[in-house]
Amino acid sequence: MILIIDDDIGIRTSLTMMLRRAGYEPLAVASPKEAIDIVRQQKPRLILMDMNYSLTTSGDEGLILLKQVKLFQPDVPVILMTAWGSIQLAVKGMRAGAFDFVTKPWSNAALMQQIENALEITKDPPPAKVGGSQRNQGRLASPLSGEGKGGGLLEDGPTIVGRSPALLQVLETVRRIAPTNASVLITGESGTGKELIAEAVHRLSRRREQRFVKVNLGGMSQSLFESEMFGYRQGAFTGANSDREGRFAVADGGTIFLDEIGDLDMGSQVKLLRVLQDHTFEPLGDTRPRQVDVRVVCATNADLPLLISEHRFREDLYYRINLITLRLPALRERREDIPLLARYFIREAGRAQSLPNTAQLLPEAERYLAGLPWPGNIRQLKNVVERTMLVSQKQQLGREDFELQVRQEPRAEMGAHAGEGLPTLEEQERQAIIDALKQYDGNVSRVALALGLSRGALYRRMEKYGIG
Repeated sequence: MILIIDDDIGIRTSLTMMLRRAGYEPLAVASPKEAIDIVRQQKPRLILMDMNYSLTTSGDEGLILLKQVKLFQPDVPVILMTAWGSIQLAVKGMRAGAFDFVTKPWSNAALMQQIENALEITKDPPPAKVGGSQRNQGRLASPLSGEGKGGGLLEDGPTIVGRSPALLQVLETVRRIAPTNASVLITGESGTGKELIAEAVHRLSRRREQRFVKVNLGGMSQSLFESEMFGYRQGAFTGANSDREGRFAVADGGTIFLDEIGDLDMGSQVKLLRVLQDHTFEPLGDTRPRQVDVRVVCATNADLPLLISEHRFREDLYYRINLITLRLPALRERREDIPLLARYFIREAGRAQSLPNTAQLLPEAERYLAGLPWPGNIRQLKNVVERTMLVSQKQQLGREDFELQVRQEPRAEMGAHAGEGLPTLEEQERQAIIDALKQYDGNVSRVALALGLSRGALYRRMEKYGIG
């Protein structure tokens, strides 16, 4: 049963008809008292809840009702219904435990998608299965063995190598949420593989046959954001000599991956929120709204709650994009995967560079690589491994081969002995930044590039460690 709570009989009637046509069993009530009487005795699958039930428009009645419902049925997903002008009210509701919100007037198709997402994501997971291929269902394959074969953990998707519990937990969540249309926010340090996870979400989804469109929002100006994302019509501005499709139009039916979402300016954030809420946009120079059906996956290495507190990121947009949050562990948090990744990069580099034989990674080298901090994460490990292979041209790669290349990294302390006696990871990262700033005469752009970080991530680390 899906419970509808709204004092407007027209809304109750239209929602009831829509849900019945979709094969659900709706129950509509007009007041908070009726709703509480029901949730005391029954457990709805989902609740659609208005925020106002009298002449007041503060939304306090809805927030109180939400808290009461959560006392009796804490696991039932609640979708709030509110007017566009009171989105901040919906944000308060999300903080209080609501699953999602929809603004009035809504698109029935978009609302049904939100309902199906909520029901799919909050349903009990199936019991775990041992062995057997699940290719047709897009399941995760078994973890790699200790030796590894260079393959990934996803049978149908990008190559993702590892066996650490932290990574397996992320991939299990990917498997569960990929078939839905829920928005996904992928967080993690630079170089941890956020784009690979985004692609895995797409490849395991029902949209896998459609396009996967990647957009890097880092440093994109507001004017460029509009033309790039929404497209334009001929004559919309000087130089617009023909029509051009925007990224949202190209991704229609598929998935759009918005990388570095934390770098988007506030004006563009408002426009993005409109698209995510209404599923419509207007190309520049056109007054006709265009409907779009896309799944949105975002990624950032920024601390979005911190940006919200500093008024640099919209809280309503944050709740819209992070229906599901996937945090990717840093490489230092999954050290058991470092030898697997190193061997995989050796094989890939051997094929790419047409080397006659595959080099062997000696145990001493494995231990050495696993003991390094890798502030640049997987991207940095890949660069070191490939450079070592090309320079050494050996069939057996030992510790000394990697030490030679690590010393060329702009963080001299990574050449120190791994294991006992090493400074803490934070101390090593702080010293790495200091050394790189000295090496590049304080040029922040060059330092960020050398460390494998974005400028924003570097500034946040400098502030964290008190580096002026």
